[in-house]
Amino acid sequence: MLQTADSGFGQPGELPAHSDQYLSFTLGHEEYAIDILKVQEIRGYDAVTRIAGAPEFIKGVINLRGIIVPIVDLRIKFGIGSFDYTAFTVVIILKVGARVIGIVVDSVCDVIDLSMSAIKPAPEFAAMVGSEFIAGLASLQERMLIVLDIERMLLSTDLGLVDQDLH
Repeated sequence: MLQTADSGFGQPGELPAHSDQYLSFTLGHEEYAIDILKVQEIRGYDAVTRIAGAPEFIKGVINLRGIIVPIVDLRIKFGIGSFDYTAFTVVIILKVGARVIGIVVDSVCDVIDLSMSAIKPAPEFAAMVGSEFIAGLASLQERMLIVLDIERMLLSTDLGLVDQDLH
């Protein structure tokens, strides 16, 4: 299902705002969105190979057609709480920088169009996720979306998934 956020008409003679597509997904009771251009594929959740000494939010790794892909559980990373993996639990495989990384989410919702003007700055108290990883908030009909800067989050040094010289 494709939905579009209405960003209005703007001023006369003004060019329309640039529009981007985002993949929306749920974690707990919240809905998040990430840039669709970062998404390589969406897969059902499968067992992962656990890596000794890895942080709890790194579930392990999978072998994806010869590429070893670390899998990050965003529920654990964001401190949302425990979750039983179900048939709706998916792994979104992302291409960030020079790396391929998977993120575990509760479910994928849809692909949406959001103009840049529809994304409003996040309030200062958004430190639960880490305000540096929130690109903004967007309203879409009766839904509120938390738009993540997934590349900044996954390339951050606290995740330890990439070498310092890669970014």
